[in-house]
Amino acid sequence: MPVENPENTGTEPHDPYVQLIRPDGTRVPDAFYDRWVEDIDGAALRGLYRDMVLIRRIDTEATSLQRQGELGLWPPLLGQEAAQVGSARALRPSDFAFSSYRENGVAFCRGVGLDDLMRVWRGNAAAGWDPYSVNMAPTQVIIGAQTLHATGYAMGIQQDGSDDAAISYFGDGATSQGDVNEAMVFAASFQAPVIFFCQNNQWAISEPVGLQAQIPVANRAPGFGIPSIRVDGNDVLATLAATREGLDRARSGGGPTFIEAVTYRMGPHTTADDPTRYRDPAELLEWKERDPISRLGACLEAEGEFDDDFRNSVENDADALAAALRGACLGLPDPEPMEVFAHVYAEPNSALMRQRDHYGRYLATLGAAGGIAVEGGRR
Repeated sequence: MPVENPENTGTEPHDPYVQLIRPDGTRVPDAFYDRWVEDIDGAALRGLYRDMVLIRRIDTEATSLQRQGELGLWPPLLGQEAAQVGSARALRPSDFAFSSYRENGVAFCRGVGLDDLMRVWRGNAAAGWDPYSVNMAPTQVIIGAQTLHATGYAMGIQQDGSDDAAISYFGDGATSQGDVNEAMVFAASFQAPVIFFCQNNQWAISEPVGLQAQIPVANRAPGFGIPSIRVDGNDVLATLAATREGLDRARSGGGPTFIEAVTYRMGPHTTADDPTRYRDPAELLEWKERDPISRLGACLEAEGEFDDDFRNSVENDADALAAALRGACLGLPDPEPMEVFAHVYAEPNSALMRQRDHYGRYLATLGAAGGIAVEGGRR
């Protein structure tokens, strides 16, 4: 169970982990980490609460859309709202985020549009958004590959002489991938300004984290020469503090940081998964008692920052967001057949153009019977 951690140096992982708000909403003093959230007043806490409620509503609405056949697949983030909101809100706009497929809450915080959140999962595009408009790379499905991308980008930041930082999100299962370990080698060797943010949600698809990690995941990073922090990932304030610490280290030339946010995946791995086949219902009930939203709500109530007007405002915003998400999803236009060739390479080449020509002539043979109009066999 999460408990108050001992005096924290900020450079070594701890078990138990960093926690600033207990599951019952009680504020926990921490001599080291309180300084990183001194500016977070009641209004800021309400903002974090609103963020978590809104992204949970996005998640539940998208799950419903998939169940209704409007999305091909959806990777739920239910239960991981605090880890995503706390870390994302620590970033500044010029930082760059590299995520896996589950960080739709981070994407929302970065300003990704609702239609862009939906288009990949509806099958309307190969990528969801313009990464340079929000400084966040599109969804990465290859497990752990984004850690190398983030490290390379961070090394580029060094070359530019900027004090920006990169952050890479991945799950506990990804830590067994070679890409993650190779990324940490490079990041440590070049002291790259990057944060490795591991959301330990206890399950790598259908395998428990304990199968591959005999010690806390955060304890691996010091072996690469990377300072690590183990934080209660269901505590949005602690996650914010830990990420701010890592970002400060990156900006000041201190190199990378590894953060293990200990959280829990309340839903399936994706909507194609059935967690009841491998997960004990008692475990789910235990983690429901640590829910990140009810925890912060209890904290706000204890501090006199949670009233009916605020509750109603958040609920209304969530309802409006759900309706907008559904409208954005259903309003996405079907892609044109030839668009499959549009973004394969930055510049066209003869091999691609030959394939495009062959496919265009094939589509032309379908004609009206196939319901496809192709201009000159090349549309």
